[in-house]
Amino acid sequence: MKTDDPAKIYLLPNLATAGNLICGFLAVLKIFEGTLQRESGIEHWPRTYESSLYFILLACIFDMLDGRLARLGGRESAFGREFDSIADIVSFGVAPALLIFKIVLYSLPNRIGWGVAVLYLVCGALRLARFNVYAALDSHSSSKEFTGFPIPAGAGLIASLTLVILNFYDNIPALEAGYAKYGLALLMIFLSFMMFSKYKYPSFKSINWRTQYSIPKFILAAGVLLLVFLQYKWTFAVIFMCYLLYGFFRPYLSKTWRREIEEELEDEEDDTPDPSHDSQSSTPPQP
Repeated sequence: MKTDDPAKIYLLPNLATAGNLICGFLAVLKIFEGTLQRESGIEHWPRTYESSLYFILLACIFDMLDGRLARLGGRESAFGREFDSIADIVSFGVAPALLIFKIVLYSLPNRIGWGVAVLYLVCGALRLARFNVYAALDSHSSSKEFTGFPIPAGAGLIASLTLVILNFYDNIPALEAGYAKYGLALLMIFLSFMMFSKYKYPSFKSINWRTQYSIPKFILAAGVLLLVFLQYKWTFAVIFMCYLLYGFFRPYLSKTWRREIEEELEDEEDDTPDPSHDSQSSTPPQP
């Protein structure tokens, strides 16, 4: 595997990473804007909070794209890996922790909400730091698995599930008065644990622009995209929840079922190093 000059910046994948970072920053800005509107008595402040959820989900899409674009270049990028981690801590660490705190956690007794938000943020940061350590120590190996639940998927699950809950309660004040806020707090604690668990999750990095599908699989994929477009408020939550649960059931599946679900390459193709992953590097995707 050829290692490039670390000062080099590949345009397309790093533009996607920049999009991820910008979405995370805009999500944080919307949170503060919603807080100011709420304190000023402006009626549409719940919509401003909701817009930050959409920015977090959009950041997830950019995070998925940067790895795919990096794969097109076929080269490892240490710069891209570091840039990706910086963007991830803003979009998938700070933004969801701050948002859920401002929506519901602040109302929990004895400052429990503070502890939950801090726990999630610190676990996310430690996970990304661990990833960079593994990447620096083993820069020539490749893996198709994440150890533990990835932080972008964790943030996507929190944001999408919050949208579903808000749709059920109609508005944020009703959510604050209900019991769902305790469920969100428990979810963040659980995801903090899952980020450091030993459960294995597929990275799906073998699915790329050249992946070939059978007609039934193509129809299924097209149907999922249609549902995301038409019913995005709950479809994203279902997708992220299925991914979370898959890690629990994966050890009990046969290799054939895993291959069918994860689109793993044939053994002879596996011998060829794959120069990319979700952080624009050929290192094992540990976080």
